[in-house]
Amino acid sequence: MAAIANFNFRKTWRTIAAALVFAPVTVLIVSSCGGGGDSGNSNASSVPPTPQPVSPIVQPLALPGPYAVACSNIAQDFSRVAVGDDVKTYWEGTLANNLTGRYITNLLADPVNTLSVTVTAPNNTDLYGSYAGRRIPFVILACYPTAANNPNANYPLPTGVAVPHMQTGNAAPVFSDATAKYPVILFSHGYSGSPISSEYLQIMSTFASYGYVMLAPFHGDLRFCNLKTNNFAEAALVLASFSDVTALQALRPLSMTAALDLMLAHPQWRDHLDASQIGGFGASMGGETMLLMGGAALTTSLGQSSTRLAADPRLKAAVGYVPYFGQPFLPAFGRDQLGIDGITLPYLGISGTADTTAPIVMAQQGMARLTGTRELVALQGVVHSFDVPSTNDIFTWSLTYFEAMVKGNPAARKQLTTMTSVAGGGDDRVVIPYSGPSQ
Repeated sequence: MAAIANFNFRKTWRTIAAALVFAPVTVLIVSSCGGGGDSGNSNASSVPPTPQPVSPIVQPLALPGPYAVACSNIAQDFSRVAVGDDVKTYWEGTLANNLTGRYITNLLADPVNTLSVTVTAPNNTDLYGSYAGRRIPFVILACYPTAANNPNANYPLPTGVAVPHMQTGNAAPVFSDATAKYPVILFSHGYSGSPISSEYLQIMSTFASYGYVMLAPFHGDLRFCNLKTNNFAEAALVLASFSDVTALQALRPLSMTAALDLMLAHPQWRDHLDASQIGGFGASMGGETMLLMGGAALTTSLGQSSTRLAADPRLKAAVGYVPYFGQPFLPAFGRDQLGIDGITLPYLGISGTADTTAPIVMAQQGMARLTGTRELVALQGVVHSFDVPSTNDIFTWSLTYFEAMVKGNPAARKQLTTMTSVAGGGDDRVVIPYSGPSQ
């Protein structure tokens, strides 16, 4: 497997002249997991990751899964990339100073047939800062299990990867089984990433290869606030616009809910999605986004006050990989993580013990307050990145959790009651045991 890289969320605070500042984002190294295999079995409900006999150590699932994978129309005109710009600047967004902001909408070659939504931020300046009341576009990518003979070509990107079997024009998606309803996973990438950043596209493809429809907004985080600081002056600007730091985070769950609304009403998609089986997967800040979708309160001041966001009851369970719960002196969910109290969203956290950006101690503190089914798995020695040796561990834990909590498979739930690690790969251990039903 070739290693691929992209920026992911890193928010490390330091004390400089009595001020808290953001540290630079680090590079996220991720394993390429392939775009999905072929299978003669076209029944969406008959190809889940089959739980192993109940045992504390389970064998890793094969990657990719049994389905080929296709994605929605994301065609772009790359000749529009300004001289000196990187195409990822448009995928990740830039601040709209003097009308020079960048977002993927600037590149779309077929915007009418590209999935997108416009979100109106509520008039709440505590949560949405200077973006309160504004209308903000979000482009969406969907990836799904497709027929092995899907004739659509892969769509090459300038980064060297390709969107598998991409739809073109107004052509409808080609599902593996045109009569099936598929479970849905909402996907939230890390800070300043995008769904077509190399590693995130591969992660989405891997989940889709196991029979899930993946929905991922381009959050375009850098449109709202740039947390990458290299000196005191830049840090001071971040602190001066702290309400926009909050807005960046609060807009994410709004875009996830809007994406789901769009797809459940879309004539080409609605009859193929199971609205009763919806889960979420988030990396880093995306892991925080999932809990905000579950109704958690977001820290809205340096004094650790917090404001609760509206929950989306359609989200049945979520997984957070190296999930961001804040730092000891600035928790993500209010003082002492009190903003998580009463949250019933089933949640699996997968954290690295050497992660200083999203410390596992903060995940432990926050997840201990969850009142729903919860479990925390530690990857020994792993920092704030996708740990290549743990690739099979990460997907086996995640897919088993989705099978149990999104699809309600009793065998998967029973497996989780005793499962402590995945054989081979990295060193994964349960820190907070599974607290849900066994059947």
